[in-house]
Amino acid sequence: MAVSIKIIRRRIKSIANTKKITKAMELVAASKMKKAQNATLKTRTYSNKAWSLITDLSFKTERKIHPLLVRNGPPIKKICVALITSDRGLCGGFNSQIIKKTLEFQKREMANGREVDFITVGKKGRDVIARNHFNIVADFTDIGSIISLFEMKAISKIIIDDFTSGKYDEMYLAYTDFVSTITQKSKIIKLLPFEKNRDIDLGNVGKNTIEDENPSGEASEYEFIFEPNPDQVLEYMLPRVVEMQVYQAILESNASEHSARMVAMKNASDAAVDMIFDLTLAYNQARQTSITKEIMEIVGGKAALE
Repeated sequence: MAVSIKIIRRRIKSIANTKKITKAMELVAASKMKKAQNATLKTRTYSNKAWSLITDLSFKTERKIHPLLVRNGPPIKKICVALITSDRGLCGGFNSQIIKKTLEFQKREMANGREVDFITVGKKGRDVIARNHFNIVADFTDIGSIISLFEMKAISKIIIDDFTSGKYDEMYLAYTDFVSTITQKSKIIKLLPFEKNRDIDLGNVGKNTIEDENPSGEASEYEFIFEPNPDQVLEYMLPRVVEMQVYQAILESNASEHSARMVAMKNASDAAVDMIFDLTLAYNQARQTSITKEIMEIVGGKAALE
């Protein structure tokens, strides 16, 4: 019984030390989540409005004006998916959900006779894709929580260059939308070519950031005047909008990652408290049993001497 008490005491101490670690990680994740959330919300409206403007422009101008407006196919033969995950784990189902959704998407596309390549952002996604022996054309890791648009240009350049060169017929973004602290939504959206009816809302905190100004789905009757000319305007705007979409998707994923990690560490801390309570109760019962046994042995020994 004495050995059992020693083991229980050791387990209580071990779980208490683990609880200190998970609590510290929870606080760190909460601090990073707040910064990532603020960065996400600051750019979300601009990102969505810019995409809305470009999709309107793309359907009201000659597509031959700019390569990003040109639709390849049909048939669609080869596509590329930019998969955004985290570099570290301990964030619940954040990585597993978007990876599972991406692999299901790839399976459907391959069943339709399409070849699928990947651009991976984050070690977790890269490891899974590499382990399954799928083709990775570019890999980006060690991206900080608060990133700049300039740092994302390398990813955007690969996406734009590979599409305009005809290497891929379609380009997709697989990322996790930040909805709230406890809710994150895995999404796969078509980045190129531009789609008029694409869901452009990157994130839904409270009310939608884009108002449904045209619920019928019919093309608006806006007229656009290009100055100095359409070529120069689209040459500058289209790549910038693609860069902004990639940047916004990474911001959304960062906010989702830290939210998921904070919740996971909070759950781990709460579980540790429950385990310590149960083990303390078991320890006290074992200790009481040991003391009672010792008293009975003393009383029995005394009675034998008498």
